[in-house]
Amino acid sequence: MFESTAKYLRCVICKSALSIEPLTCGDEVQEGFLSCTKCNHRYPVISSVPFLLEDFSSYLAIRMALGGELMLMAKSSKMKLFVKEMLGKIKHVLEDTSELERNWVGIYKRSIHSQFYVHVKNLVHKLPRCDFVLEHGCSIGHLTAHLAKQNSLVFGIDKSFYAILEAKKHQRKNLDFIVADSLNSPFGSRKFDLVVVLNLLDIVEPRELLQAVSHQSKKFLMISDPYDFERGKASVKSKISPDELRLYLRQSGFKLIRRTSQPSFIPWKLNMNSRLSLNYKVDLILGQNATKNDPRG
Repeated sequence: MFESTAKYLRCVICKSALSIEPLTCGDEVQEGFLSCTKCNHRYPVISSVPFLLEDFSSYLAIRMALGGELMLMAKSSKMKLFVKEMLGKIKHVLEDTSELERNWVGIYKRSIHSQFYVHVKNLVHKLPRCDFVLEHGCSIGHLTAHLAKQNSLVFGIDKSFYAILEAKKHQRKNLDFIVADSLNSPFGSRKFDLVVVLNLLDIVEPRELLQAVSHQSKKFLMISDPYDFERGKASVKSKISPDELRLYLRQSGFKLIRRTSQPSFIPWKLNMNSRLSLNYKVDLILGQNATKNDPRG
């Protein structure tokens, strides 16, 4: 994490500013703590990755293998003790998703040449240069890094530590990544010129996510999804259709632009392994905020 990133972050509990305590530094803060200046809640930075999560113990409760890895990655005794204390607070160990999240890093790395990403990049090129950009569910940061080439300051957030660790390999001074929950923003009430949300509506409760991201965008909002709502126990509780999504955006003050007012079917091929691929048809929408910009944004 770049030390300069801290000034943009806010406590996910009380939304107050954060102070930074570096423990190990190089070009970035490799290890340390972000602490709320009001409620004193602490957020760890491990292997240059900040965890802006309301409950770190709950996060590790379904990632016990990751918890063990973080113990080994931690360089300072202070950080090792912190991780150990967080693991000790776990009351119920749930199904471990560590290996699954690690596997998805490989899947996304094998799938970066999908026509879907070509289409999204072409659409991004048609937008004016933005000062602040945020991508939700950025995964390995393939598109986020591309966004950083034509915009001033770009952030990517994702709940997968393994994905963010891979994303950090995209080394640019105007780009940083954070482990965070899209429904509990690590940026407080800060607004962004462009907010990107690719293929999350069937993973995160769609209406809650739409409410969060529509409030974050002061200029442009890019959303896509394959509407894969049949995911077994991992399915979201509610569904949203292409027409309902467009209606919600219009009611939230967005004008649909760049020929995205009608549903689209863009090929998105995910290479699961050498013998298996998933072939989705993704709907992509670009909205421009037609409401008066908040001067505090």
